[in-house]
Amino acid sequence: MRKRLSDELPVPRLGPHADRPRPYPPGHRPHLPIRPLWLCRACGLPWPCAEARLLLKVEYDNHHVDLAIYLSGLYHEATHDLFRLNPHDGPTPRELFERFVAWGPYRRPIVEPDR
Repeated sequence: MRKRLSDELPVPRLGPHADRPRPYPPGHRPHLPIRPLWLCRACGLPWPCAEARLLLKVEYDNHHVDLAIYLSGLYHEATHDLFRLNPHDGPTPRELFERFVAWGPYRRPIVEPDR
């Protein structure tokens, strides 16, 4: 029986591992998420917490596209994890987008429609 190429390839992950921001100052607990809850390991707030956002902006200074790709991948991972934990009462996709992606320096503010 002939093997297909797809049988030999590994199954890709859904998105990146959260390995940033780097701990600052060195030696302190990093502001990384506890998965699958997506809470900050250092302060317990929903990740990315304010400290993680500041550290990410500094770490990715002048690399806005890289930050956008990283955060978009984590948004995908968090949506997957949080929906599996609580499919009925979890955060909406818009809430997660605002939490993970919309705060970045490469985004314009969301314009609310006139009512």
